[in-house]
Formats: sequence, structure tokens, C-alpha cells
Amino acid sequence: MLLNLIRAMFVLMVAGVALNYAELHRADLALPSLIMALGVASLVIAIDIFIPQKSLLAMSGMFFGLVIGMVVAFGVGIVLDLLVDAYQPVLARTPLISTTKVLIGIVTCYLAVSFILQTKDDVRFVIPYVEFAKQRKGQHPLILDTSVIIDGRIADILETWNVDAPVLIPRFVLHELHLIADSGDRLKRNRGRRGLDVVNRLQANQKIEVQLQDTRESREDIGETVDHQLVTLARKIDGRVVTNDYNLNKVATIRGVEVVNINDLANALKPVFLPGEGMKVKIIRPGEGAGQGVGYLEDGTMVVVESGKDRIGETVPIMVTSVLQTSAGRMVFGRIEGAPPSDRPQRRT
Repeated sequence: MLLNLIRAMFVLMVAGVALNYAELHRADLALPSLIMALGVASLVIAIDIFIPQKSLLAMSGMFFGLVIGMVVAFGVGIVLDLLVDAYQPVLARTPLISTTKVLIGIVTCYLAVSFILQTKDDVRFVIPYVEFAKQRKGQHPLILDTSVIIDGRIADILETWNVDAPVLIPRFVLHELHLIADSGDRLKRNRGRRGLDVVNRLQANQKIEVQLQDTRESREDIGETVDHQLVTLARKIDGRVVTNDYNLNKVATIRGVEVVNINDLANALKPVFLPGEGMKVKIIRPGEGAGQGVGYLEDGTMVVVESGKDRIGETVPIMVTSVLQTSAGRMVFGRIEGAPPSDRPQRRT
């Protein structure tokens, strides 16, 4: 609404300038001037509407490029006037010199703008060799990795966790999901489609601010992996990478990027069992050790039961004997209540 009001005021101001010009110079040109002004204003507004994705960096680059180009053109014009006055005074006021100055201004402005836009990641406009830290209000944005979207648990976590930070899904991550969904391998295709379903589910959640992040690759980022682009984006916007990829976790940590690892979060939320506590578990398969049976809790924790091989398919009460925490998760060891302790050495935490 405010933007439309500003556009209407812009049109009125341009029309007012055209009518004022016609009134001061030639009244008979009032209508043509008004039509021309409205046409120019409409063209400017059309360009503004049809270019929705605007970059402040690109606009500042064009501004500085034009300033530098005009300064250079002004200097070259002075030198040109001095040379003409010294060697060819007759040419000093001819249209050739004026046209040459205009062409020099156009060329220098173009070259300056082109140079700055192509080297915007290397040029520092404020103070050379000094880079200021970004000051951000509120929470740092959460940047989702491809693996965590395909995993699907992030949707449940964000629905439960009233997060007050924006959730960003970069375009290159969405592109990778499309490639996986179009894969010839059935398993990969199903994983990609599940990831796209998770994205739709996140966008439909009114409690979450989901943004599709458009990124412009620098020359160094062209051809880099998605993991590299994720870390680079997180460093640029001071965000946090959400992933369950072990390698990405390590790389991001080394480069100073905060990481939210879904696997670590899931392991932290698993219940803590102490030796001597009791529980019930359904034994579903034999274990690797002699006479062992293996079952799983609702959160996926593996439970190894002594002398449980003969009780496969049954839900039995057990007593915890030890707990082992590994990089793959937590394992609980126990024996059936009432059964004598095994002579085999027990694994300890």
C-alpha cells in the first residue's frame, strides 16, 4: 500500500515538473510535455515492478561507479581542454570537443560501474583492510541443509520449538532437492520428493518464518559444493547451519560457523538410564554375542539383552546393567529380571 502511494506521488511530481517547464517556456507544449512525462514515469515504474529482486550491493556499486566515472571524465575533460587550447585553439568551442567529452564520460562511467560490479567481493568501500562485524538484532537465522530437510525431523522440531528466528532455505539447496527428486534411482527419487514435501510443510506452518534465500555466487564460489556454499552463506549473514551431516558439521565448526546438529539434539533428548533401573523392551532379533537378544526403544535406542535370544518376539522386563554412548548413538545393556548374571564380562560406560 505504501509503495503504491509512493509511486502515485512520483507520477504526480514528474507531471508537475513537465507542466511547470511548459508554463515557463512554451504553453503550447503543455500537453505533449505532460504525455512525455507520464510515459517516462510509467517506464520507470514498469522497470521497478519487473525487477523485484533488487540488490543493495549492486545499487551501491552502480552509484560509486557513476561517481568515479564522472570524476574521471571531468579530469580527462580538463586535460583535453588544455591540450586543445595549447595546440588547436580553433577547435576549443566546436561541437566535436563537446561530443568527445560526452563520449569520454559515458565510457568512463561504464568502465567504472562494470569494474566495481565485477569486483564487489574484493573492493572495500568503507576503510581499506578493515572489516566491521555485523550487528544483528534478534536471533541468528537458521539455514537448512539438504540432508536435514530430507531427514524430515526438522519439521517436527520447528513445530514444537517456538523459534523466533527466520528459517532460510537457500535456492541452491532447493535446486539440489529437485535434482535428487528427478534422479533415476528410485531410492534417491523418493528421498528427494520427501524433502520437497518437508519444504511445503514448513511453508504451510504459520508459526515459522520460512524464506527462500537467493544468493549471488562470487567468482570463488562458482563450481563449489553445496556444503561450501552453505558455510559461505552462513558467514555472510551470521547464520546457523542446521544439519545432520557429520563432515559439514566439522567444516562449519572449523570456519567459525555455529551448527545445530539434529543427531546431537536427538541424542541429548533421549532418556538417561542408570544401572539397576528397570524397563520393558520387545526383543526382535538375536544379537552378535552368544545368547543375546536385541530390541529397540521408541526413540530408536538399541537395547542388548543377555540371554534374550530365546525370547525373540516377546516383551520382557529387564534390568539395566550398563549404558554405552557411541558416535552412532546410545546403547543400553541389560538382563531379564530374575535371570542369573552372566559369567561373560559386562561392558561398562
